[in-house]
Amino acid sequence: MVTVSSTPDLVVRMTVLYPDRLNLYADRGNVLVLAQRCRRRGIAFELTAVHIDGTFGGTRPDLVYLGGGQDRDQRACGADLQRHREALAAAAADGTTVLGVCGGFQLLGHEYVTPDGTIPGLGLLDAVTTRREGPRLVGNVVVDVHAAEVAPEPRRLVGFENHQGRTELGAGCRPLGTVLVGAGNNGDDHFEGAVAGTVIGTYLHGPLLAKNAWFADQLIERAVGAALPALVDRFADAVHVRAVEAALVTR
Repeated sequence: MVTVSSTPDLVVRMTVLYPDRLNLYADRGNVLVLAQRCRRRGIAFELTAVHIDGTFGGTRPDLVYLGGGQDRDQRACGADLQRHREALAAAAADGTTVLGVCGGFQLLGHEYVTPDGTIPGLGLLDAVTTRREGPRLVGNVVVDVHAAEVAPEPRRLVGFENHQGRTELGAGCRPLGTVLVGAGNNGDDHFEGAVAGTVIGTYLHGPLLAKNAWFADQLIERAVGAALPALVDRFADAVHVRAVEAALVTR
């Protein structure tokens, strides 16, 4: 990537999938963080939404976001997503970053198996989620990120998890990071999230980007294809540090 000192001609085009149904965990807050951090740099931010029976097409977005929802909403959205499967796969292959959080992470995999039936996924991540008997995985999470395309230098993600599904990763993707606090994908392998090329999934919400402004900036840099000047944001930095400290106390 090249470093840019001014950003008058840059634009980030973002598409949110099913924001009326997959907005269980303050997912709208993630969109607001991205919009704010773009505008503070003078980067134009264009937002579109796709609803059930809507159209995904036209100009290729730089970033696609898929949030979390209850099983009934995931079922409806998972069925509708099949109409967009090829278009989303083509966009990801062409450089679009696709981010799925919680239920959105599950829908990026092959399928989500529940007692009431299997919800089809997009297959953009080589992962399968199964809703198992046993306790929900709930609580604060801290992750050491080791996916170099997400964090070129050592970084931590902090957030909150609340899921009954257990996600197992296949050979076609790798974990976003290693869990220091919390359960992660399944409570057993100490991994959290998944990465495959431009596709990223994570269970962390709260919302994710408000607690991890560095990750929001990484997403913006991926979208514009350039390294950007750092923002002086003591508040956002303090939020991240204190969220990590608070979570580590619970370990």
